[in-house]
Amino acid sequence: MNRPNFLRLILGLCCLTGGPQVAAVDKNLAQLVDVELLTPMAQTMPGAAAVVAIDGKVALLRTWGVRQAGASDKVDGQTLFRLASVSKTFAGAAGAKVVSETDLEWHTTISGQVDGLRFKVPARGNDINLRHVLSQGTGLIPHAYTNLVEDNMSFDRILRKMHKVDFICEPGQCYSYQNVAFSLVAVVIEQATGMDYSSYLTKRIFEPLAMKRASIGFRPYVDDTNHARPHRWNGEDWAVTRITSEFYRVPPAAGVNASIDDMAIWLLAQLGQKPEVLGAPLLDEMHRGIQRSSRKQAHYPRNPRLGPVYYGLGWRVFEYGGQPGFVHHGGYVRGMRSEMVLNRELGAGLVFLTNSEPRNLGDLVFAFVDLLLQERGAVTSASAAD
Repeated sequence: MNRPNFLRLILGLCCLTGGPQVAAVDKNLAQLVDVELLTPMAQTMPGAAAVVAIDGKVALLRTWGVRQAGASDKVDGQTLFRLASVSKTFAGAAGAKVVSETDLEWHTTISGQVDGLRFKVPARGNDINLRHVLSQGTGLIPHAYTNLVEDNMSFDRILRKMHKVDFICEPGQCYSYQNVAFSLVAVVIEQATGMDYSSYLTKRIFEPLAMKRASIGFRPYVDDTNHARPHRWNGEDWAVTRITSEFYRVPPAAGVNASIDDMAIWLLAQLGQKPEVLGAPLLDEMHRGIQRSSRKQAHYPRNPRLGPVYYGLGWRVFEYGGQPGFVHHGGYVRGMRSEMVLNRELGAGLVFLTNSEPRNLGDLVFAFVDLLLQERGAVTSASAAD
C-alpha cells in the first residue's frame, strides 16, 4: 500500500471547526486514517464529519461537504446530525449512572416500574430487568413493534400492546435487538429520579460534559438553523429527503442529535478522559459484554480476525485480532448514518457522521481497527527493538 507524503498532508490538512482542541499526539496514524479511509469515503457523500482519538486525545477532527445538496452551507463542527441508534450509547450511560446514584438496581424488574405493562408470558415478562433491557436480552421477538414506531404510533400506545408480543427465549438467555423495549429505560429513569429522560440526559450528561449542541427530539433538530438535511441515492446523485420524526418517539433508542464537536467529547468520555462524569467503574459496566450475539446478528461482515461478539449496556462489544475491549455502535435513520468505535485499553476511537446512506460505511469500523492494530503493533515492535 502506497503511503502519501505526510509532511504535505500535515501542512495541507485543516481542522474546520472551533471545537475541541486537536492534540499533538500520533499524527501519522491520524493522517493515515484520514487519507486512506475517511476522506475517500466522505468525498462521495453530500456531507460528513469525523473525529479520531489517539492516546486518549483528539488527534483529528474534520468536516466535509454541505448540509444540503445544491446549497452552499458547509458542514462544520457545530452542525447537528441525527445519531440514530448511536443514541443507545447514551441510554447505557444514563442507566449506569442512575443505578450508581439511586436505589435502583440492575435486577429491578421492569414490570414493577411501568404501570399497566403486561407481557404475553407473565412468568417471563415479570423477570425482565433493567440489565436485560439495555443489553438486548429481554427474550422478546427481535424488533418487536419497530413497525409501529415507523407507523408513527405513540410510545404509550405501543406499550399497551406489549402483551401480544411473543418470546423467543427466557430473559437473559438470548440476544434480541429492540427499540421499543430498549426505550423502557426512559420510564425507569423517570420513576427513579423524577426527571423525564430528556431532562436527565441534559442535566446529568450533556451539560456536565459541555456537549453544548447535543439535544433530544425532532423540534430541537429541525428548528436549529445549523442541521444537516438527510439524503438518499436516486440512482444518479444524492437527493434531499424528508426529516422523519418517527424514531424520536423512542428517544433512548434513536432520539439524540449532536455535532461532531459534541461527539469528540463523548468519545473522550468513553475513553475515560471525563471521570468526573463517567468514571472507570461506570465505563467498565457499560463496556462489558453481557449478551452473546452472532456476527450476523450484529450486522458485521465476515472477517477472520473478528472474535466473540456481545451486546453490553447500549454498546456492541467484540474482540478483534486477539485484542479485547472494542466497543461499537452504528446508527441509521432515513437519509443518515453514524458509526462510533473505540478501545479504552488502546486509548483510541473514531466517530463518523454523514447526512446520507452510503452502502460501504459498515466497512469503516474494521478498516479503522485494522489500521489501529497495524500501526500500534509496528510501534510496539520498534520500541522493543530499541
